[in-house]
Amino acid sequence: MIQLGAVFFGLGLLGRVARRAGISPIPLYLVGGLAFGHGGLVPLHGIEEFTHLASEIGVVLLLLLLGLEYSASELTTGLKKSWMAGVLDLVLNSAPGAIAALLLGWGPVGALAMAGVTYISSSGIVAKVLGDLGRLGNRETPVVLSVLVFEDLAMAVYLPVLTAVLAGVSFLGGLTSVGISLFAITVVLVVALKYGRFISAIVDSPDHEVFLLKLLGSALLVAGVASQLQVSAAVGAFLLGIAISGSTAENATRLLEPLRDLFAAMFFVVFGLNTDPRSIPPVLGIAVALAAVTTATKVFTGWWAARRQGIGKMGRMRAGAALVARGEFSIVIAGLAVASGQVSSELAALATAYVLLMAILGPIAAKYVEPIGEFFARRRQMA
Repeated sequence: MIQLGAVFFGLGLLGRVARRAGISPIPLYLVGGLAFGHGGLVPLHGIEEFTHLASEIGVVLLLLLLGLEYSASELTTGLKKSWMAGVLDLVLNSAPGAIAALLLGWGPVGALAMAGVTYISSSGIVAKVLGDLGRLGNRETPVVLSVLVFEDLAMAVYLPVLTAVLAGVSFLGGLTSVGISLFAITVVLVVALKYGRFISAIVDSPDHEVFLLKLLGSALLVAGVASQLQVSAAVGAFLLGIAISGSTAENATRLLEPLRDLFAAMFFVVFGLNTDPRSIPPVLGIAVALAAVTTATKVFTGWWAARRQGIGKMGRMRAGAALVARGEFSIVIAGLAVASGQVSSELAALATAYVLLMAILGPIAAKYVEPIGEFFARRRQMA
């Protein structure tokens, strides 16, 4: 109780500092977790089970509320328009990780794992940043969302393939895992598109207590089932949010926002708690190089995708900066690879240093991309 109380109170103080500074609190939450995790200044013990579960709930709520902002028709339209951006994103952002692994001598398996680490943006961090900066209604946000959804759907294929390779499963076994994932995604999409009004009616209630219990229960159920079927829990929660529409979605957003902020804060802290600061210095140079390259490739991806939708230059810059952050998926991928024993343990240290850099850089880039763009625009006008 004392440790949890100290953690929550400390998060409140960090959040206040961030608000005073006009930035997202995510970087401060990460650094706070780093200071009190394994190898930190004052390691905390005995709260791991609660914080781990709370962080998983935080990701589910972040993506559920992001899904509530959009309808099923907007999702499908966005995917149809942005699938080429999704393919470009896959090629540009997976290549640096794969090349780095091959140069470090980690072989094809290490290359496959690092490709995933550098490829996928953090849906949780992006959702939090867009909400913090008040950009959920911006013109470029559906473009960002469609790229994120494409990435999560790509993970439904990638994770079973990676798991099969790491476990030495046969080619047929790998195809079976991929087939199950794609089938699960298809079923959830069809239900969200065709029967969304029935889902809204099931979870809706005039009583706030009943409404909250049904909302949270359904979100955790869908996320848990999706995870069991080798699909991202975040994808399941997002698609549930898409399925809920109308006044039900508006009421759900108002009711869940405080709960989301509480558990989302724990998600970012837990990432820092699980990182040993002593593992970072030996791989910091490589992590910085990867961060520089993949920041540029993500910004280009967002810029190109937004340009195809006819969005102005400032909107293109905001779209690119929003996609920079990496997070939960990258750490899961690195953990799977190292636990298999088929790749060097240095991969986990590199992935951790890289993700920590990108998780801090992402919110900062999203916050300051607009002032930087305006500064250069004024310089061009003066010239």
